[in-house]
Amino acid sequence: MAKYEFGSEADKRPGQEHTARMLELIDTHCHLDAAEFSGDRQQVLDRAQACGVVGIVVPAVSAAGWAALDALCSGSALLHPAFGLHPMFLADHRPEHLPELRRRLQTSRAVAVGECGLDYFVEGLDRTQQQFYFEAQLGIAREFDLPVIVHARRAVDAVIAAIRRVGGLRGVVHSFSGSAEQAELLRRIGFLLGIGGPVTHARAQRLRRLVATLPSEQLLLESDAPDQAPASRRGQRNSPEFLTEVLQTVAELRGESAELVARVSGENARRLFALAPEFSPVQHKGMVGK
Repeated sequence: MAKYEFGSEADKRPGQEHTARMLELIDTHCHLDAAEFSGDRQQVLDRAQACGVVGIVVPAVSAAGWAALDALCSGSALLHPAFGLHPMFLADHRPEHLPELRRRLQTSRAVAVGECGLDYFVEGLDRTQQQFYFEAQLGIAREFDLPVIVHARRAVDAVIAAIRRVGGLRGVVHSFSGSAEQAELLRRIGFLLGIGGPVTHARAQRLRRLVATLPSEQLLLESDAPDQAPASRRGQRNSPEFLTEVLQTVAELRGESAELVARVSGENARRLFALAPEFSPVQHKGMVGK
């Protein structure tokens, strides 16, 4: 945990002195295993912890990275692995990776299946193949009673339809960019929304309006590092330590204290991913691969 001053008017309440608070943040989507962190991964993790980040969910993107991701997360109490096949890496996926995913889930401490989903934005990604791998992973998640971490870019309706077809699922649509109507449909079928760097950009008016009124039980915070840096870090490598800017923006949009948003989003993350109610993060120095 770390003391952080949040100076917005939204964080002040009548009759209360505005002081630094102890915040515990959970980053529900961070690709800490990515090559962008290969030179300073330990330092990134240390800085994130100093900023109050007490848990990080690290989702895989392809089978080739599962073993390294598993080893990385085994080296830190802060890191929680998820294993899946990302639609943007479709060319790397093979049908035999699906039984491999089952075996991986049997032997790891995975908190979710993912990152998986549909991407209708990137040209050249075969939609039939995307659908095959996505629905197969949804079935595996149901089989193992695990939540799913879903990528849905210009494909929210198709994602909702697939989730309904498979049934019996729960999870999060990360970096949500859909409509309020789609958000409500997802809430009704047990899905939360991951909110990250895009909400800090003033031009994201639809997203900011959605976040302002989103039911608190549907809210998760995420960095999606090394991608989707917040507005103040435009063009830079994103990092889980910057989750504090996402937190501050969400709190201001909702007219709530940063403390409340951190607590509620953290409780949602613990419930969805079955994380321990209380974190007691160990010192990681020398534990995480660089």
